[in-house]
Amino acid sequence: GIEMTATPFDEKGKQFKNIVFEYSLAQALSDGKYVKNPAIATRKNFQKGSLSDREVEIIKLEDAISIHQDTKNELEIYSINNEVKLVKPFILVVCKDISHAKEIYELINTDGFYDGQYKGKVLQIDSKNNDDENAALLLSVESNENPIEIVIHVNMLAEGWDVTNLYTIVPIRRADSIKLVEQTIGRGLRLPYEGKRTGVDKIDKLTLVAHENFNAVIEAAQDPNSVLNKMSFVEIAEEDLSTKTVVVTSQPVMEQTFVKEQEKINVIVNPQDKQKAQNNLDAKKAIINVLPDFGSLPEVRRVEDLSKEEVKRKVIRQVEKNLSVGQGNLFAAQIVAEAKVIYDTMVTEYKKNIIEIPRMDLVQGETRAEFKQFDLDITGFNFQALEQEIIRMGLKDRQVETLKAKSSGSYGNPIKLIIGELIDYPEIDYDENAELLYQLSTQAYEAIKANISNEEELPSAIFQFKAAIAEKVYNQMKQHFQLHSADYVAPRVFPFIRIEQWSFSSLVNAGYKDYRDIVSPTNMIPKYVFRGFEKACHFEYKFDSKAEQDLAFVLENDATVIKWLRPAPNQFRIYWDNNSKRYEPDFIVETESTIYMLEVKRSDQTEEETVLAKKAAAERFCKYASEYTAANQGKDWKYLILPHNEVSRTVSMNYLATKFKG
Repeated sequence: GIEMTATPFDEKGKQFKNIVFEYSLAQALSDGKYVKNPAIATRKNFQKGSLSDREVEIIKLEDAISIHQDTKNELEIYSINNEVKLVKPFILVVCKDISHAKEIYELINTDGFYDGQYKGKVLQIDSKNNDDENAALLLSVESNENPIEIVIHVNMLAEGWDVTNLYTIVPIRRADSIKLVEQTIGRGLRLPYEGKRTGVDKIDKLTLVAHENFNAVIEAAQDPNSVLNKMSFVEIAEEDLSTKTVVVTSQPVMEQTFVKEQEKINVIVNPQDKQKAQNNLDAKKAIINVLPDFGSLPEVRRVEDLSKEEVKRKVIRQVEKNLSVGQGNLFAAQIVAEAKVIYDTMVTEYKKNIIEIPRMDLVQGETRAEFKQFDLDITGFNFQALEQEIIRMGLKDRQVETLKAKSSGSYGNPIKLIIGELIDYPEIDYDENAELLYQLSTQAYEAIKANISNEEELPSAIFQFKAAIAEKVYNQMKQHFQLHSADYVAPRVFPFIRIEQWSFSSLVNAGYKDYRDIVSPTNMIPKYVFRGFEKACHFEYKFDSKAEQDLAFVLENDATVIKWLRPAPNQFRIYWDNNSKRYEPDFIVETESTIYMLEVKRSDQTEEETVLAKKAAAERFCKYASEYTAANQGKDWKYLILPHNEVSRTVSMNYLATKFKG
């Protein structure tokens, strides 16, 4: 039997002796896989000074809440943008004893702590507060229906309490802080998305709030055997901790237009006029909601084909079907009639407000391993048969005697003996390499045969040294081993796809800027949501850098640009790194003759391995897209990497396209 365990120790704390393979937490952290990245955080320039222990505790709790809320927003944004489950994070507060835990519990449950925002959302779990109700709340803390966001405990979390949504830990026990951190960290390392990191730093991170123990933990982390050695250290500026954000959704232009139209309808007084306007709006929504689904029809090769009479009939039938779902719509007949009247107008509006991005799943095939053909270097294949003996010892007199052993000679085919040893190496597949294996094993056999003094002993020599012979052959095979990267599988391509909505965080107060605004310092740019776009497929976007904001300015004001898009994370299905990651381009830009996929990179990063791997994937997408559009009177697709120092508000799209074409 094979057992897998995270705790290979007996009841006395001694490690098991029969461990055949170990993959430690330290190794997982070093590899950057399977667990969250633990970080210890403090407030920048924090000094305890004359602060009391309670005042320090309050500061740590408040900072933990700030980190928690930021993480909560990021998880919500990730859930919406990637169409995955919503993970509800929680905070774990570690107290020194029950009375201490009760004090903290009562503090958080007051109106004075964050305006009572966490009243009813905190759970105290200890030997006096461990009834069935509290136990049920603790066990279901991952559920979105469970209101608990803060768990306070005193050594009551037994083995087997496995959660994936613990993101912030606050040790406020004044005991051995280093030991406490090491013991507590394992509680929050599990990842919520099938045990895999997402690539989003804040979602892949577990934060321990340390403050007064920050430097002590850093010193302890110098020990290479400590789990703390693998932690990152973060000093958070006070203004970052006090900044509150909310999640906002940026809908595509047409959907946002419908929202504004609904606001106008809501204030119409006359009931008949109001219902007529509502039917018209509902008809528009019904058409726009289903149009992207009809790109898979064989008769639809571009957006204009949606105007075909046979396509129109199918769309209207789908609209009618959707209106009859559930209890149906009382005004379904009027809405369908209205949809027939406005259909052609809505197809025109749809085309005007999207970029025709071909729909395809671009995935890599299997990575292929290959051993190249070569002739064996027979140097050192000089094996002589060993004399075989039997050693016999008397049980009573303990006398030892040696007898000569004579073999029956039945060793089997010597070449197959060598092959049998070679295929025990995991890299060597017999079916893929049979010809090479027979060739090399035969050459090894002939070399030994030429060097052996007594040919009758040849079978015995090969039998005795088959493992050593195979190892010498295998070592030469490794020098002729090639790993062929997986190529992309030619995808099935459809003419267009819906423009996906964006979700991101915005500052609660003064969180919006006009895209033309100059933001200083530039590191504040990622914090703002920018508005004022007229050519974009959304009304609001966020940018990661000054270069991205400047490029948006160029695209809005360049006469050659018809439309542009900052794609949402789930807009494209372009996979790379053996299909383990999805590529998200920075911009899509449509001009009169071309659609560009743009990536803005720091100038010193344009030749990095990961950037080039993404480039290869993006260029393959553009190749398949261009092949499809060329056959259907569409526009050519091109991919450009733009160094950040080449992007400014004074350059043109044509300049960038000409200078950085592949």
